[in-house]
Formats: sequence, C-alpha cells, structure tokens
Amino acid sequence: MLQHGGIEHRTSDTRNTLANMPGRIRQEDIAAVRERSPIADVVGEYLQLRPAGGGHLKGLCPFHDERTPSFNVTPGKELYHCFSCGEGGDVIKFIMKLESLQFGEAVERLAARAGVELRYEAGGYVPGQETGLRRRLIEAHRMAQDFYSERMHADSGRIAQAFLAERGFSLDDADRFGTGYSPAAWDELTKLLRTRGFTEDELLKAGLARRTSRGGLIDMFRGRLMWPIRDLTGETIAFGARKLNPDDDPKYLNTPETQIFKKSQVLYGADLAKREIAKRRQAVIVEGYTDVMACHLSGVPTAVATSGTSFGEEHVKILRRLIMDTDGSVGEVIFTFDGDAAGQKAALRAFSLEEKFVTQTFVAVQPEGLDPCDLRLKHGEAAVRDLVARRVPLFEFAIRSVLAKHDLDTREGQFAAIDEAAPIIVRIKDQSKWKRYAVDLDRWIGFSDERYILDRVKRAAGAMKPARGAPVRSGAAGGARDADGQRRGQASQGQAGEQRASQPYDRSDPVLRVEREALKLAVQWPGLTGPEFDALGATAFSVPAHVAVFGLVAGCGGVGTAGRARDWAAALREAAPDDRARAFVTELAVEPLQVSGEPDEKYADVILARVGELAVGREIAAIKAKLQRMNPEEDQAGYGRVFGELVALEQRRKWLLDRATGA
Repeated sequence: MLQHGGIEHRTSDTRNTLANMPGRIRQEDIAAVRERSPIADVVGEYLQLRPAGGGHLKGLCPFHDERTPSFNVTPGKELYHCFSCGEGGDVIKFIMKLESLQFGEAVERLAARAGVELRYEAGGYVPGQETGLRRRLIEAHRMAQDFYSERMHADSGRIAQAFLAERGFSLDDADRFGTGYSPAAWDELTKLLRTRGFTEDELLKAGLARRTSRGGLIDMFRGRLMWPIRDLTGETIAFGARKLNPDDDPKYLNTPETQIFKKSQVLYGADLAKREIAKRRQAVIVEGYTDVMACHLSGVPTAVATSGTSFGEEHVKILRRLIMDTDGSVGEVIFTFDGDAAGQKAALRAFSLEEKFVTQTFVAVQPEGLDPCDLRLKHGEAAVRDLVARRVPLFEFAIRSVLAKHDLDTREGQFAAIDEAAPIIVRIKDQSKWKRYAVDLDRWIGFSDERYILDRVKRAAGAMKPARGAPVRSGAAGGARDADGQRRGQASQGQAGEQRASQPYDRSDPVLRVEREALKLAVQWPGLTGPEFDALGATAFSVPAHVAVFGLVAGCGGVGTAGRARDWAAALREAAPDDRARAFVTELAVEPLQVSGEPDEKYADVILARVGELAVGREIAAIKAKLQRMNPEEDQAGYGRVFGELVALEQRRKWLLDRATGA
C-alpha cells in the first residue's frame, strides 16, 4: 500500500483480498483513528478556525454559505456543530458529510492520514463497492505520482528537466511540488499498476489509462511534464500534464473528472498554500501550475490555480473557508492574470463572482503581459512579490478595461465609456465607495466633474432621478457646469448608444436651458443673434434636438437670411423633416424667453457667449483627457502641440467668459 512516506509493496493477491473482503473494521481500530485524528486538526485542513472563547473554535460552515461564522468546533469534546444549519457530529461524521463518504470509507480516509493500520473481521460493516473503489483510486494515484517522480530523475526524464530548467526550476523545485515525467512509452504505467493488482476498470475510472480502438489499455499521459493535483488533505486525486513534444496535442491535458476528482472543487496548490492563506488572510489566484511554483518560490506562498476549468463559485467557497471571509473581514483575494486578451477576459469573468466574496478583491497584471513564471525568469523573484504588492482593486481593473474599449478622444466614446462603467460601480457592495469610484472614473476620463459621474452611477442603480441643475452661471463654476452640461446633453445622443438616446429631454438642465434660450432667440428674434449664431456650429449644441434645429436654421440660409422670410418661424416649420421636429420648432417659437420685457442685443450676446463658452469647455476637457493619456517624454513634439491647443482654447474661453459676464 502506498503511504505518505513511501510505497509498501504487497502481492496482488493480498491487495485484491484487502480491497474486496467483506467484514467490519475492528472497534479498537476505529477508536485509534478517532484518537489520532484531533477534530481541530482535521477540520482545520478544510477551513480556517479561530478562537471563540471557552476553548471553542469558530469558522465558516462548509455545509452552507454564510457571512458570519456559526460553525463551532470543541476540541475537548472532539465534536463540531453549526448553530445555523444544525449539522454536527464527530470527526468521522465530518469527513463523511464533507467528502460524501460512507462510514467505513471515512474511517479509512482518516486512518491513512493518521497512519493507523486497519484490521477487518467478518460480520457487521461491509465495505461497499464504491468505498473500495475510492480507496483504490487514491492508491493508484499515489503509485502513479511516485512513478512519475522516479521517471523525472531517470535519463528519460531529461527532456522534462530541461523544460523546467528553461523556466528557472531545479530538480529540487520539482520534488518540492511533486512534479514528474510520464515516459513516452505507450503503456509503462498501465503495466506497472496491473502488476500491482489494479484492474482495467479501476485504471479507466482513475483516469490514468484509456482504451484504444483495438480494445487494449494505454497510458492516459505519455511524454508529458506531470503535476499532481491534490485535495486539501494532500491526497493526490488527479494530474495536470503539459506536452513536451511540439507535435503532441493538446498543450495541456488534465485527468478527466472521476469519483475522486471534480475540477470545479479543487484548487491546485491549495494543500501547500492553505496554512499561509489562513495566516495572511490572503489568496493569490494564478492561471497555471508553473505560476503557482514561481509564486511560492518567490515568497508568495498563498498562490493557487484552477485545474482545467475557469474560476467558479465552488472555488470561491474553498477560499472563503480558508480565509474566513466574514463580515468585517480584512482579507484579500488577488487575481494575477496574463496581460493578453484572454487574461483580461478571465479577469472580467472573475469579476462576475466578486460579489460572492465579503473581503476585497484585487487584480495584479504585469505591464509587459508576463505571467508570474515568466516574470520570475526575466526579472527575478522580487518582481513577482512586487507584482502582488502593486495589485489594484478588481473594480478598478474592470472599469479600466471598459474604458480601454472606447475612443476617449471623442465625446461619443467618452459618454459610451461612462455609461458602460457606471453599472460596474453600482455592483460595489459598499455604496459609500460609489463616490470614490465616480471621482476616479471622472479623473481617468478627464472630465473634471465628479457630480455628473456620480449622478450617472445613481441613475444606473435606479436609486434616484437625474439630478436637477442649478441656474446657469459663468466663471469657474460655469466651467464645471460646462463639462456637466455637455455630458448631460450628449448622454441622450443616439450616436453615443441606445441608452443615451432613450434618455428624456431634461428642460431643467442648466446647459440645455442656455442652448434652448439661444435657439429661441434664433427662431423668435433672428435679427438680434446676427452672424454670431451661425458661427457657433452644430458642435456647440449637446443634444440631438438642438443640433437638428441648428441644422434646420442653417439649411434655411442661417439667421442672416431671416429678414427676407415673411414669417421666419413658419419657414422653419415648413422645412422641418417630420412632425416631431416641427412640433419642437413650434415650442421654441412660442416659449417665452428668460428675460423680462423684450430682449436686446446685449442679452443675445450674453446667451451666445455662454453657449460658446460651454462648447469650448467641452473641447478643453477633451484636450486635457488626451494630455493625461500622452507621455511627454516619448512624444515631446506631439505633447507640445496638444498643449498649445489647450492654451489657445483657454484664452478663447476666457474671452467668452468676459463677454458672458459683461466684463
């Protein structure tokens, strides 16, 4: 029988007799198993336990999801009980429940852990077929791991040694992680295990062999670098294999799911990392087996990886128990994905599970796109530690990934980015952080108006109606409202997406009020606006309805030709393309201006100057955002040119502000 410390060879007859003999485990052996299996130690291999007073220990229940620990362990009495779901019992019952084992199988599992040799006697408990099979599969994997390790050190394993050496790993490193080599021969492992008494059915169900078209068995893994995949107790239950021959496919091959291996419920390296995860309240999720090795060897012993599947809810449950991820938790889960498109996709997929954690989640992505293994090889172990230390919140990563998809040099791209990022902020459980992320989002885009961003976040959450604007003002405040108003107007443009196009027209918005006033002047009093209105251009208006009216005026020859029209408003209505546009022109023609008495040229000049100032303010925001994304050291000429544009715009804006205030 293969024990943790080595292989004890038995004849096949003895092994088969032990596996299949009916009988019960002697009571004294069961008592010995209980005595040598302290419940705190056994439970502690699956979840983190902390003192709860009175000699009790407490942790997150492994049998149901909870945010406040209610699972209690009493070492003195060797019992456990969950005060929430009611599960309880002794150490054998715990293993039975958690691993879905029968009584005898749980005893055998604990006996192997404690080094207790079990004896069977006739009558009573009969190890069922599934019980015997599970034990046999575990034993087969133990032998297979020893076989692969031995071949790694043999001459045939030099190709595997060379592969590891190229990635900065020594043979000692391979031994530390149990890494081995499966020889290229067709059935070397299969033949060995058959001589040890394993049947064809057992080898197939273990996933260590497969049947050929001719009916015979060959090894599942051939000519590959092998990593043992272990459960939290350290038992090898599967293998991950990487091709060494370029002509082989696929690149990675994992054990198929078996009775003892469910890939969605296993994290590679968790058996090595679990104590440090509990101690540091930290887990680092990487993508590959060599990444786990590189992290552990670089001083990041909390690294784990999935095995042939994406990170999912079952993996979350494992980590939450190990970290003791409870309300008020100060732990952290850090995802370190590759910097390529696949890595970003994986990170965003992990983001979809963020709400399953109580503790904060982070992402660490190396700027050069290197994974931890390549990073260690190229820049050393300190670089791996620095990668983890430079982690950023997962929400920030998700938001920045959204921004990267949009052209932030255009108004449409900026508004599309805001509307796509706002729902991400809404998913932050702690609403007190919404404002902070709204401020960050505003800074990353370069609008300099946190209030508007926060308003978009609140709209996305359905928490409140759109914020109402204050009266139009000029000066510095007007500059802020410039960006605010531009965004509110542009947020309804069809070019910026269906969501913005469907937004209601908000007459109380201060920017829309100024623009609307200018349009009313152009429709009702065209002689006061003169060529200044025509010179504004369509880009001076921030919502489609306003842009359409400006285009209608321009199409009719501009306000400069209004004097030749018998009825200017009627001419505009006739030129309107549809009833909706015609109705809007009618509104502008009959709605009173925001001035007592009749307007004069000074009033018109102030209104047009304010519209121009708002438009220039939007251009300034775009230029500032562009400068933030430029590197002045790499492109000095380009940076200087854009900065010059900014200076010119600021001067024009000041001139317009002076006109608007009558200075």
